Amino acid sequence: MADWLLLRLPRTPQEQPTWLVVDGRGAAAGPPQGGPLSLAAPRAAGRHVVVLVPAADVLLAQPELPPAKAGAKLQQLVPYALEEQLAEDIEDLHFAIGRRQGEATRVPVAVVARKLMAEWTTLLKSSGLEPEALYADSELLPQNPGQAVALLEEDAVIVRPPSGNVVTLPADALGEALELALSGVEPGTPGGRGLILYTGAAEWHRHSATVEAAREHFEGIQIQLLTGGPLALFAQQLPTATPTNLLQGPYAPIATHPVGWSAWRVAALLLAGFIGLHVAGKAAELSVLKHADHRLDASIEQVFHMAMPGQPDTYEARRQMEQRLAAARASQAAGQFLQALQALVQAHQAAPEAVLEALSFHDGALELKASAPSVESLDRLSRQLTQQGWQAHLTAGSPKGSAYEGNIQMSPGS
Repeated sequence: MADWLLLRLPRTPQEQPTWLVVDGRGAAAGPPQGGPLSLAAPRAAGRHVVVLVPAADVLLAQPELPPAKAGAKLQQLVPYALEEQLAEDIEDLHFAIGRRQGEATRVPVAVVARKLMAEWTTLLKSSGLEPEALYADSELLPQNPGQAVALLEEDAVIVRPPSGNVVTLPADALGEALELALSGVEPGTPGGRGLILYTGAAEWHRHSATVEAAREHFEGIQIQLLTGGPLALFAQQLPTATPTNLLQGPYAPIATHPVGWSAWRVAALLLAGFIGLHVAGKAAELSVLKHADHRLDASIEQVFHMAMPGQPDTYEARRQMEQRLAAARASQAAGQFLQALQALVQAHQAAPEAVLEALSFHDGALELKASAPSVESLDRLSRQLTQQGWQAHLTAGSPKGSAYEGNIQMSPGS
């Protein structure tokens, strides 16, 4: 999973935005940083960009709507379902619909002024940031099914009861916020519910008396001091939380699908072009090979009929021609052997004392082994063969008893 760049917009113009790089598990990759948005923009490369806006500017509600309604119809019903809770004209408000849980009839809805949405999106775009999600910061406050969770900051307190909507109040209304954390518990009942309170050291020092005064109404209160602000706490919820994304309708990120498809479309067109060229090249190559094959077949048929006139069937022409060639070679070899024997008989008349002991014939050459009373007799035999037009050589000889034995090689003359 790719990393996130979690960026929080300030509640007042005097404050600076803060941001944090978060890995796929929601763990911070370093301490939070703050400053102009232009400094955060380089961190967005290759990461999911999520922007948190002040919860005080966003109304979170869960109106009850027909379960069968969805999509555009649901978008049309939501403004009228909340109209009585809104002080502003619904035409000036932007309604973002969250994820419905199963078959529940209540649907999470986030409502914000269109003017603020325009300011936020323009500010981010001018700084080179194009987030894929815009959440109210209160929606990333941890949820605990058995305890209320609250975040106390310098000027605001956020309360998330175990069930129901998250509520954001001014910090001066901490007492009322703690009463909301006890919603559903009878007033004055000791040990009604637990509370986890996240806050900074300065805020705790300022408001600790108010919290301690309410301790008797809770089963227990856990104080968690945040040294670097709540951004790291919010980041831990990113992998599992399902907040309502305000970037819907006219504010939906344009780059989510069209740009991605545009980039893939170029790659797809290039790939299709490459495949088309490859197929065309292979088709041209196949056509050339077919023409060459036809020409080769015609040449084979022509040579076959020239070499074997009167033979109509060219099936297995190579095998037929090999058989005919082998037969011709055998016939030629037989003729050469007879000629060599005839020459040997005639040459023997010049050296009748020579005795033929062995002979072999191979590739038109005759090798014979003979014995005679002397080497001169074998030499006369060799010279007589030469006079008849053969090449004859006495290659080896040695005395054997009272005779002389030698080898003569003879082959047709050049």
